[in-house]
Amino acid sequence: MSFKRTVLLSAILWLALITVLHCALNLRLRWFSGGEAQQEAKFRVGFIPVTCHLTCPVTDFINKQVNGENFFEPVRFNGFPELKEAFLSDYMPATFILAPLAMALREQGVPIKIVYLGHRDGTAMMVHKDSRIFRIEDLKGKTVAVPNRYSNQRLLLFKAFKERGMKITDVNLIEMPPPDMPAALYAKAVDAITSGEPFMGQTELDGYGRILYLTKDVWPNFISCVLAVNESAIKNDREKVQRLVDGIASSGKWLDQKMDHRLLAADFVAKQYYNQDPRLLSFVLSKPPDRVKYTNLLPLKKDFEEIERLGVESGILQGKVHFEDYADPSFAKDEATVQAHRWEGEKK
Repeated sequence: MSFKRTVLLSAILWLALITVLHCALNLRLRWFSGGEAQQEAKFRVGFIPVTCHLTCPVTDFINKQVNGENFFEPVRFNGFPELKEAFLSDYMPATFILAPLAMALREQGVPIKIVYLGHRDGTAMMVHKDSRIFRIEDLKGKTVAVPNRYSNQRLLLFKAFKERGMKITDVNLIEMPPPDMPAALYAKAVDAITSGEPFMGQTELDGYGRILYLTKDVWPNFISCVLAVNESAIKNDREKVQRLVDGIASSGKWLDQKMDHRLLAADFVAKQYYNQDPRLLSFVLSKPPDRVKYTNLLPLKKDFEEIERLGVESGILQGKVHFEDYADPSFAKDEATVQAHRWEGEKK
């Protein structure tokens, strides 16, 4: 074989080898990028570690036990400001969020739709056990911590004051992330705190907090948080939204089915999602059992019209949008047709 043919053959072989390696590398990158794209495409749902968001981690955990995986990814936040910003930035298509905040965002042009509720009741106002505050009227002139200007806890206080001939300006309201509230009450930096559980129960369990009122005593069937999605998710991922709502509904029914389920959830949610002592969630989910309710969570127009009215009266809403603008109840099934998860704690 001549030198020229040898060089030509070698060049062809090198070219073939480089081509094969190039194709293999590209294929490998496609595999990796495909996996990353699949990971990125997972349906993210925002939540913070409070009981009104409990059905989010419960649904995730049970789906993994039964099916070995879950189609959505719960994303934890410590407070509502960062959760709101993540939703606005399209980092996640769905989130648990304060009901009045979702309504206010819709007024601001954000394409948000409420599709389900977080829970009913489940909020308390706590004062220090040594406090001389024994009635709502005793709050006049005191400092009260609420989660957010748009929280229903603030609206509840507005409602309670109005019924007693008081004004919201009769107290000094400060906004505070719920996880920080127990320490503030313990240090007597504030006179009263109110947010979703379990942070109110923590003060009671640790011996320095005393219940001034439970929401069920002031506003029966109180709604704190809701499950909301971006309208683009309804348009482009309707099946995923429906699966999410169905899973949340089944989790709610499972939680309210019996106390064993609540105590089981308190254990795995506290350890794997909330980073809390399980005894805290166990306490607020059981004492009393109806402190927090996870059934009858359909978004009903009459409930939101009351929130609208109080929101306008208190100055946090403008009254520019109404139920049909910020809610889509079409995903919520009749309570009688909702089936609880068939899981009793054993792994698949």
